[in-house]
Amino acid sequence: MLETRTATPADAALITHHRRRMFVDAGRADNQVIDVMARNFEPWVAKAIEDGKYIGWLTFDGDRAVAGTGLMILDWAPHPLDPRSTHRGYLLNVYVEPEYRRKKLASQLIELALAEARRRKIRVVALHSTEAGRALYESNGFRRTNEMFYVEPVEP
Repeated sequence: MLETRTATPADAALITHHRRRMFVDAGRADNQVIDVMARNFEPWVAKAIEDGKYIGWLTFDGDRAVAGTGLMILDWAPHPLDPRSTHRGYLLNVYVEPEYRRKKLASQLIELALAEARRRKIRVVALHSTEAGRALYESNGFRRTNEMFYVEPVEP
């Protein structure tokens, strides 16, 4: 039987593992850059959970974590999409183990994150998606935007 619970700082290694697998499964090489990301992410997520800036959920099948996601709470200037709020949500680390995919686990976790955003009166929740994930997010109410990135090259 599957059970979902809220993540704690003690889950940082597990969340980091899911994050690593999410990037690798999406086509990134499992290389030194991913190693550096994981080493820096694990203490960051533990502190962010402790500080209430990251709310995570994990779904277990017995003792095995088979899915997870997180909602980051960001300070954000009031915006025409949400002219009163000074926060925005950011959905991240949506991951489901391969043999558990296509069972609506990701959608259930996304709904938990959106419910938390609503509870906090946050109207805008952003995310970044692979091409393969777009249908999932669109079916959960997300829409494409015009966001762009400038990214400095990373040295491992």
